[in-house]
Amino acid sequence: MATLKIRRRSRLRRKEVTDWTARLDAEFGMAVPADDVPIDEAEAGPHRLLLRDNEAFALLLGEDIVPTVRGLLAFPGTKRAVTVDMGAVRFIYNGADVMAPGIVDADPSIREGDVVWVRDEKNLRPLAVGRARMDGPTMAREEKGKAIETIHHVGDEIWRLGEEET
Repeated sequence: MATLKIRRRSRLRRKEVTDWTARLDAEFGMAVPADDVPIDEAEAGPHRLLLRDNEAFALLLGEDIVPTVRGLLAFPGTKRAVTVDMGAVRFIYNGADVMAPGIVDADPSIREGDVVWVRDEKNLRPLAVGRARMDGPTMAREEKGKAIETIHHVGDEIWRLGEEET
């Protein structure tokens, strides 16, 4: 399997960094520190990434900013979380979309089309990020159907970017 290589890396200006980190905070409750660690925008395969200390902490998808799983581990989110039962974890870990029956809890403010992040119910650790196919209250009570289309998950090519630098 071909691994992604980071290309076209460019340093972001402080205002751009402030704008992106403010959106991560507003949309996901992620507090990315406004310190002197430089933040770069780069390409890796088809993806546009935000890098902090060589760590991809967010993806840029059109107008959306999407936290990576590593970004959520470094700067835990408090909003747009969807919690799944432990039975769903191995499927999500392998890149499957999140089905409604596996969901035990979802942020009630999630709207259909929002980017959300998925965590397991035991450790509350991030597993994946994806786009909601239904709103939060619906996915929490629905017994069938696809609730979240996975964009990025633990173990995928974006996750593995962080392993190559070590």
